[in-house]
Amino acid sequence: MKREIITTSDGSTTIHLPDWNEQYHSKHGAIQEAYHVFIKNGLDVCSQSQVSILEIGFGTGLNAFITFLESEKRKLEIDYVGVEAYPVAMEEILQLNYASELKAKGYQTTFWEMHQNSWEESQVISPNFSLTKRKQFFHEIEDQDMYDLIYFDAFGARVQPNLWTKDIFSLMYKALKVNGVLVTYSSKGSVRRAMQEVGFKVERLPGPPGKREMLRAIKMASDVQRS
Repeated sequence: MKREIITTSDGSTTIHLPDWNEQYHSKHGAIQEAYHVFIKNGLDVCSQSQVSILEIGFGTGLNAFITFLESEKRKLEIDYVGVEAYPVAMEEILQLNYASELKAKGYQTTFWEMHQNSWEESQVISPNFSLTKRKQFFHEIEDQDMYDLIYFDAFGARVQPNLWTKDIFSLMYKALKVNGVLVTYSSKGSVRRAMQEVGFKVERLPGPPGKREMLRAIKMASDVQRS
């Protein structure tokens, strides 16, 4: 499948798949979307000083890199697990401008190392941030009660509807701790209903630039028996 590096509306780059008319991040602003969905409406609602995060769709590593930068700023201890079935090639990673656009050129090598480090092994990126990348299909996830927060950043349901089903969200529900949170850029009614069917309490929130709404789902203590 053809792949192109494009510049989004906020100046940050992403990977575009012309055959699908789909991008790894919003064409309205890759960095803006990541901050709005995963930091403002995800990480910011976690009150604890130690946070375990599962990312569904490690992709370009943008969400992991931004979360690493936030861990450095806030002195948060973050254990980050990124799942990706089809890792992005290093020659594409080298063309992405996230460190410069985030005014974090001092961490450019850190961003590259996140991709170069071994898969299936926990890597200490800093005293505050550890990263484990797992080359795995989403339906193979078997984690139980492990995560405070899930970044659900799979390709959209228009092109990969099998990643947005009740079965997948059941696995996400099981992977979260009680009161754990899942955030995603999607606002589709079918996605919201699939989340609700497995026990999540789901709320619609204002979306990032270019999207009216997004979804946040919570594994409530009173609903645990439904899992």
